[in-house]
Amino acid sequence: MSAPTPLADLLARADAERAAGRGEDAARLYDEAVAEARGAGDLAAWTRAALGAASVHLFGTDPGKVPAQLHDLLARTTRDADRVRLAAALARCWAYSGRPARAERFAREALDRAEPTGDPALVADSLDAMLACHWGPDDADVRTALGARLDEVAAHVLEPEARLQAHLWGLQVACESLNLSAMHRHLRALDRLGEESPRARFFAASRRLMYDLLRGRTDTSGALLAAAQEAEGRARLADGWMVLKAMRAYAALHAGDRRTCAAIAAEAEAFALAEGVAEVCAEAAWMWVGAGRLDRVGPLVETLGGRALEELPRDVNWLLALQCVLEAALATGHRDVVEQAAGLLAPYAGRPVFNAGAVMFHGLTDDTLARAAALTGDLGEAERLRQRALATYVRIGADWWHDRLRAWRPAPPARDGRDGRAGPARARLHPTGDGVWLVGAEPGTPVRPVRGFAHLQALLARPGVRMPAIDLVTGGSGTVLQSAPGVQVDRQALAAYRRRLADLDAELDEAQDWADVGRAEALEDEREALLAEVARAAGRGGRPRTSGATHERARVAATKAIATALDRIERVDEALGRHLRETVHTGTECAYEPDPSNPVDWVLSADG
Repeated sequence: MSAPTPLADLLARADAERAAGRGEDAARLYDEAVAEARGAGDLAAWTRAALGAASVHLFGTDPGKVPAQLHDLLARTTRDADRVRLAAALARCWAYSGRPARAERFAREALDRAEPTGDPALVADSLDAMLACHWGPDDADVRTALGARLDEVAAHVLEPEARLQAHLWGLQVACESLNLSAMHRHLRALDRLGEESPRARFFAASRRLMYDLLRGRTDTSGALLAAAQEAEGRARLADGWMVLKAMRAYAALHAGDRRTCAAIAAEAEAFALAEGVAEVCAEAAWMWVGAGRLDRVGPLVETLGGRALEELPRDVNWLLALQCVLEAALATGHRDVVEQAAGLLAPYAGRPVFNAGAVMFHGLTDDTLARAAALTGDLGEAERLRQRALATYVRIGADWWHDRLRAWRPAPPARDGRDGRAGPARARLHPTGDGVWLVGAEPGTPVRPVRGFAHLQALLARPGVRMPAIDLVTGGSGTVLQSAPGVQVDRQALAAYRRRLADLDAELDEAQDWADVGRAEALEDEREALLAEVARAAGRGGRPRTSGATHERARVAATKAIATALDRIERVDEALGRHLRETVHTGTECAYEPDPSNPVDWVLSADG
C-alpha cells in the first residue's frame, strides 16, 4: 500500500480537527489544502477541501475568503453533482453571513441542476440552500412551500443528515405559524433520528428545550441540557457551543437565575462585539435585562439604535434582533430607540419570534409593541395589542410569557416639560411615616388617615383584580376556610382585630407620651372603628357569627370605609376623587378598574 500524499494527509488532519470540534484549526488546514489542491490542479481534492472549509463556517459570522474559494472552484467545475454541492455551499455561506440576496442565484443554480439528476440527496441539499436564502421576515410563504417540498424529497433519502435538515426546516415553519400539532410531529421525528446519530440527538434535545420553555416548563432544563451537551461532545458541531450557551441562558432567564444570566450575557456581549454580530449583541442586551443589570443594557441599546438598527440585514434573525433591542430599550426607557424599533417592527404585528433554527422562542411582536405603544402614549393601541398577545399565549400554553405580560400594566408617560403638554396625572396615596398620608396630585397633600386609605391602596396596587371585601377588612386573614367556614372566618377576623387593638393601645400610649396630637387622634379613630367592627362581628356572649353574616358585614365595612376615604380625597383633590368614584367598585368583591385612555400614575409608597 502506497503512503498517503501530503495533500491527502493534510485533508485527513483537517477532517480529524473538524470531527474533534476544533473548527478554527480545521479551517486553517482546509485553507492550506485548498491552496495545495489549486496549485496541483486536483479538482477532487480542491472540492473536498473547499466544502470542508464551508462546513466549519460559524453561522452569523463573516465567512472570510471561503465564498471566494468556492466561487473560484465553481467556475472550473463541470460535473453537475459537484456544481450542485458547491453552489449550495456558496449560497449557505452568504445566507449565513447575512447576505441572502447575494446567495439566491447560487441556490437557484444548485436546484436547477439537482432536479434533472433525480438524486433526492442532491435535491434535498439544494432545497436546504434555497430555504437559507428565504429565511427573512417577508419570506414566510416561500419557506412554507419550500419546506413542504423538502419534507417530501427527504422522505426518500436514506442519509440521516438530509432527513434531519428536512425536519429542522419543518419545525421552523411550524413554529413561525404556531402550529402546535406540526411542532409535535417534527419534535418526535427528531427524537427518532436521535437514535441514529449524536448530531440528531443534539438537535432533538435543544429544540425540545425550546418547546418546553415556550410552554412554561423549566423542570426539564437540566436533563435536556445534559443530553445536548453529551450529544454535542460526540457530534462536534461547529457552532454547538453557541447553542448550548443559548440553552443555558434562556433556561436561566425563565427560572429567574440572575447570576447565570449575567455570566452568559457577558460572554455573548464579548463575542458579539468581537465578531460584529448585531443579533447576538441584541440578545446580550436582553440577557442583561434578565440579570437585572440595566447599567449594562443602556450602552448596548445606544450602540444598536439609530443607523445600526436601520442597516440590520433583513435575514433570519432580523425579527429577533428588533425584538431583543425593543425589549432592552423598553427596560431602560430609551424612548428614541423604542420608537425606532417599534416602527420597524409594526408591519410584523401578530408574529411569533424565533431565532435561527428555532433554537429559542422570543415571544410575540404584539407583546413588545403593546408596551412600546404605552410608552409613547397610545394606550388604546397598547391595550388592543396586549389583549391579542395574551389570547395567543393562552392558546399555545406559553405560561411564562402570558404571566409576564398579564402582570404588566401601562406606565403612563411623565409630564413633558419641553412643550408644556401634560401627560397622564401622577398622584400619591401612601403614609409618610409620621402619622399622616399624602393624598392627591403630585406632590400630594398631607391628610389624617382613615381606614379606607389602606383599602384603596391595596386596590390601586392591583388594577383590574377583584379582591374579596373580607380580605380588605381583615388584611387577608379571612380567606382561609375550613370545615366550618363561617366560624373560621369570624374567628380569624376577630383575632386580627384584637391583635390590632392591642397594638393600638401601645401606640396611643407612645403618641400621648410624645405629645403627638395628630397621630393620637388618628389612632383613636382607628381604635373606635375596630371596636365597632368587633361588636358587629361577634354574636351573643362574644361568639363568632355565621359565614354569611361575616361576608355581608365585610362588604358593608369595606364599602363604608372606602366611601369615607373617597370623601376625604375629594375634599383635597376634586378631580382625583371623581376619577376614583368612577373606577373603584365595591361590594362583596372590590376592584379598581381604570380607563386605559385616562390613566393615573399612582405613587403608593413614600420612596416611589
